Amino acid sequence: MYQLNDLLHLMARLRDPQYGCPWDLKQDYASIVPHTIEEAYEVADAIERGDFDHLPGELGDLLFQVVYYSQLAKEEGRFEFAGVVDAITRKLVRRHPHVFPDGDLYGAPDMARPEEAAIKQRWEEIKAEERAEKAAEPEQLSLLDDVPTALPALSRAAKLQKRAAQVGFDWPEALPVVDKLREELDEVLEAMSENDPQAIADEVGDLLFVVVNLARHLKVDPETALRGANAKFDRRFRFIEQALREAGRPIEDCTLEELDALWGEAKKQEKLSLGC
Repeated sequence: MYQLNDLLHLMARLRDPQYGCPWDLKQDYASIVPHTIEEAYEVADAIERGDFDHLPGELGDLLFQVVYYSQLAKEEGRFEFAGVVDAITRKLVRRHPHVFPDGDLYGAPDMARPEEAAIKQRWEEIKAEERAEKAAEPEQLSLLDDVPTALPALSRAAKLQKRAAQVGFDWPEALPVVDKLREELDEVLEAMSENDPQAIADEVGDLLFVVVNLARHLKVDPETALRGANAKFDRRFRFIEQALREAGRPIEDCTLEELDALWGEAKKQEKLSLGC
């Protein structure tokens, strides 16, 4: 069975200036990023579908992205894969003093585990210390500094809100967020009445941001929830297409009422399959 060193050797061979793969030789950090994002979503998709037979392959694809960046950095004399492993190991040992009280990865545990709330508080304190160490100008330090701008918009909105909530900038419960949601929807309607495209885009963005806030208060991950809704729409629309194929009718010839009736039938079939 191949080992990690074999994968690192493979990557070096792919990037060999004389004998490597032409496609791999043309890549750089920026060109690989879309593939990294895609592979991360494919891992998430396999997990959500319970496809554990293919999960090792998807995880391997994601690992290969890390190996790729490390090879590019090695060629430039910046760092190597071993540096990536060292960095994450050091970070996690530091962030888990309740597991590694003396900072020794292989030290024997010799203390009782603290309460979960205390662990979470210490985790955030350590992350704040790390952000301060990274900041070139501490006076400009923001709680939001390390929330990546490249995150999917829903995920980034949730992280921004969660970070602001740490200092009390948050609603105390979900019901006031529902009121805010209604307010933002009214503002969308107002922008629509004025037929102002930019205002409509801004207000829809505000509406989505508040929806994320509501999801956060309800302990729902918005990215996961939307992926679930996408999958649900996909299933039901395919049901409509299949039903119309069996009936020999083009979907374009159907009225909205007919399509909506088939949508209702798709929902009914789903409930029956779940035993509801």
